[in-house]
Amino acid sequence: MNAVQKMLLAGAFAVGSLLSISTQAADEAAIRDKLTSMLGLDVETIADSPVSGLVQVSTNRGLFYVSENGQYLLQARVFNIDEEMRNETELALSGLRKDGVKQMKSSSITFKAENEKYEISVFTDITCGYCRKFHNEIDELNDAGITVHYLAFPRSGLNSQNYDDMVSVWCAKDPQKALTKAKAGSDVASASCKNKVAEQYMLGQKLGVNGTPNIVLPDGSLIPGYQPAKMLAKALAATE
Repeated sequence: MNAVQKMLLAGAFAVGSLLSISTQAADEAAIRDKLTSMLGLDVETIADSPVSGLVQVSTNRGLFYVSENGQYLLQARVFNIDEEMRNETELALSGLRKDGVKQMKSSSITFKAENEKYEISVFTDITCGYCRKFHNEIDELNDAGITVHYLAFPRSGLNSQNYDDMVSVWCAKDPQKALTKAKAGSDVASASCKNKVAEQYMLGQKLGVNGTPNIVLPDGSLIPGYQPAKMLAKALAATE
């Protein structure tokens, strides 16, 4: 892996991270080809960006901006000064998050609130201390009308015991019970089935998740880390 690929895979949103790639015609096919063949990125969409001269590119490794002539790639946050420093990059990412977690909803492990007011999606790892702390408050969250959809994000990666254990949880006869026991520190009984644990993990990478828990709110905004149930309820109320 070369230095450029390492920088991209790190997923750091460093303003002004700029690299040069050779010039080709200013068209989507050329940009797709460069990002795929030279950088190993899977391009999902190419769209107009808020900045003249740049296009916005959604990939399996996050959101990037590329010059229209295909020469430069920028990994940054774009703010609109004239619109009270509106974070244009976050707006784009929010849309991607909403669409992404919606597609994974049916494969999540869900703890549904009886009197549902909000739905949140939480990227989680059964070995993560703060994920366990968050899950200890699942009853309080449900009582507050918050339905929790858990998405798998094995922090050790796809070729790990961590991943295998999370597959076993998702494939258990009672996934809710298996997840609760795993987060209490119990051994995970081996199980297998057709599952989307890997797809959920890759979605997290695409959306910039690099730790757990990461909480996606209904408006697509992201809370990176543990939030107590009461604070989370307030944050959800603020999105209305």
